[in-house]
Amino acid sequence: MSVPSDVPSVDELAEIGLFGGLDREVIANFVQRLPILRLSPGEVVFREGETGRELFVLLQGEMEVVKHSKTQRESRVAIFGPGDWFGEMSILDIMPRSATVRALAPARVLRMSAHDLDVLYRRDIKAYAIVVLNIAREMSRRLRVADGILADVMANLAETYSRR
Repeated sequence: MSVPSDVPSVDELAEIGLFGGLDREVIANFVQRLPILRLSPGEVVFREGETGRELFVLLQGEMEVVKHSKTQRESRVAIFGPGDWFGEMSILDIMPRSATVRALAPARVLRMSAHDLDVLYRRDIKAYAIVVLNIAREMSRRLRVADGILADVMANLAETYSRR
C-alpha cells in the first residue's frame, strides 16, 4: 500500500456516512489529515484473524470481504464501493479481524486508527460521539441484513429437509 497526496475535499468527505453530521471544520481539521492509502487489485487490506486497531473508508475502487469456513473454504460475504467503510469492529471490540478485505480494482482508502479516534475524543467529544453513533448505526444496519439472510437460509434448510 502506498500513501498518495490526493486528499478528498471537505464536500466529498461530508457525503460519506461515517462523517455525516460533522461540522465542516472538524472534517477539515481532523478527517482531511488522516492518511490515504492506494491499493492495487488483489492487494489485501487486512486478513481474517489478524489484530487491528483501525477502520478504512473506501474513497475510490471496489473491495471484497471474504470469510473462511471451518474447512478453510473462502466465501465472499460483501462487496464495498466508494463511501463504504470497513474494519470498524476491531476498533470497538478489540477482537481479531472477522474477515479478509482485499481490493478488486485500484482503490484509495482513508485510514482511521483507534488512536485517531481517541485524539478526536480528547479534542471534540461531540464530534467523537457523532462518529461513534454513525458506526453503531451502520453496524446495526449490517446486523439487520445478516438477520434477514440467516432467516432465509434457515427457512430454505427447513423446507429442503422437510421434503425428505
